[in-house]
Amino acid sequence: MKTMEPRKKACRRIVVKIGSSLFYPGKKKLDFRLLEGLCGQIAALRKESKEIVVVSSGAIALGMTVLGLESRPKELAFLQAAAAIGQNELMDVYRRLLNRRRLSCAQVLLTWEDFSDRTRYLNAKNTLTTLLQLGAVPVINENDTVSTDEIKFGDNDQLSALVAGICSADLLIILSDVDGLLDRDKKTVIRLVDNINNQVLSLATSTDRKTSVGGMITKLKAARISVDSGIPCVIANGRTKDILRTIALSPQSKGTMFLPKDAPLNERDRWMAFSTKPKGTITVDAGAQQALLQKKSLLSVGVFAVSGSFRSGDVVSICDRSGSEFARGKTGVTAEELDRVKGNRCDKEIIHCDNIVIL
Repeated sequence: MKTMEPRKKACRRIVVKIGSSLFYPGKKKLDFRLLEGLCGQIAALRKESKEIVVVSSGAIALGMTVLGLESRPKELAFLQAAAAIGQNELMDVYRRLLNRRRLSCAQVLLTWEDFSDRTRYLNAKNTLTTLLQLGAVPVINENDTVSTDEIKFGDNDQLSALVAGICSADLLIILSDVDGLLDRDKKTVIRLVDNINNQVLSLATSTDRKTSVGGMITKLKAARISVDSGIPCVIANGRTKDILRTIALSPQSKGTMFLPKDAPLNERDRWMAFSTKPKGTITVDAGAQQALLQKKSLLSVGVFAVSGSFRSGDVVSICDRSGSEFARGKTGVTAEELDRVKGNRCDKEIIHCDNIVIL
């Protein structure tokens, strides 16, 4: 963890994630005043020529309120019903608050498939870029009304980091009801983090809120995606006065700032590393792992095991013998073909080095 002053960069395009804990601070109704204040700050930033993208939780929680539910539904159909009702209510609030300030908002609902499929990924990117060019404020949420376990993000923290990447944002701000990442004494806020390692991850705790998912663990995972994409990330308390404008002006002034990597992944590698759901797993031996880390191609002789059902062109996980994923790649063979030649020498490359990203 660094104490030095981070590199200065103008923050023109900002992704703001607003968590459910801000909407429902232990009450059974939406904290309208807080959301009104945040929308006022968004309008002020727009006047300063900032482009703002909002990733908003709260739809399921708001649907639960309308339906009179005390706890988050466990059955998928009830969860989707709560999301369908709550999403409409939530967008109506954003529309009214932003329209008062002469801003238009656009609802964008996304699932894993919109990121995992390369064509849909690029379509989503073009849509968001166009909305920003038109001066609108995109309000993004996971499409919980159709999401199943196979295509769910599970939390909007990760979604916000992926949105920051797809938008080529200059800054990701994750707002919650905590002041930032707390040190082991649970009192001191760590102001600057330059490496999200196991020591940092050990400081995280999950949430026990009935209307929320995630907690600091999911926020740190989102921050890791963001910084690996070359985008600084700040986790801060959304109840702090003028928090968005303060962070936009000086990202290290509030909360915890996570510094971006000096050599971030390019857009195509980011897509493979973070946006895809691998179709299978290739386990390699130590020699093959070292070769891949040295940016060499994967050959069949170094393959120890194959699992899953994938076709040529699919993205797969690449794991070491202990089962830890250390890379992803776009395979040039099917699972059946690889299973026949694994451990043997053959002329064909399994995954070309240009189609491998080290995680």
